[in-house]
Amino acid sequence: MSIMRTALPLVLLTGVLTGCAGLQKTDWPTCAALGGVTGAALGATESSSWAGGGALLVGGLAGAYCWVHGDGDEDGDGVPDSRDKCPGTPKGVQVDADGCPPVVAAVVEEVIVVKEETIVIRDVHFEFDSARLTPADKTSLNTIATRLKQEAPSAQLRVTGHTDSVGKDAYNQRLSDKRAHSVTEYLIQSGVPRSNFVSVTGAGESQPVADNKTADGRALNRRTEIQINR
Repeated sequence: MSIMRTALPLVLLTGVLTGCAGLQKTDWPTCAALGGVTGAALGATESSSWAGGGALLVGGLAGAYCWVHGDGDEDGDGVPDSRDKCPGTPKGVQVDADGCPPVVAAVVEEVIVVKEETIVIRDVHFEFDSARLTPADKTSLNTIATRLKQEAPSAQLRVTGHTDSVGKDAYNQRLSDKRAHSVTEYLIQSGVPRSNFVSVTGAGESQPVADNKTADGRALNRRTEIQINR
């Protein structure tokens, strides 16, 4: 029995201190409380009158041991220093289990360039039976010119004029060609580089997009198309 009374206190005290060594410094109250309970048990092995003193003595030792030997958290990120692979993390920064700010993968946006685009101009009507632009036509083309000037110098522009089927084929062919050139010259005067234009032609009535038997269809067929190749 005497051997048990001598060995038991050492075993219990060693267990408490070993457990406290794995805690953080901020857990010293827990260490102290655990030590107090163990101290009381140690004192009780001698007599009940030793329980209070044992609790106070061992509790204090355990709390101090935890403070000195415990695992600290110097940057306050919640990760013990022994596991913190990124010490000195600024306060308030979210960290992972290793104490490091999570790595955010860079998002690379792919820029999709449309290689070919066609601008269809239907609100340029010209003067009756001619290729001369009206003031309203020029206002409409100003918007187109602003758009085309944003293109790279390497962009290739192909302008094609179209008519409806009213009149002879040969006449419509010449008229559409003149109107295509009239639109092109105005765009150049408005600042679109002449070098961007690689072709200016008239297709006459050969490429309708609607029924020429109706007024609405003929209106759709009277158009100028600008094809952009980038």
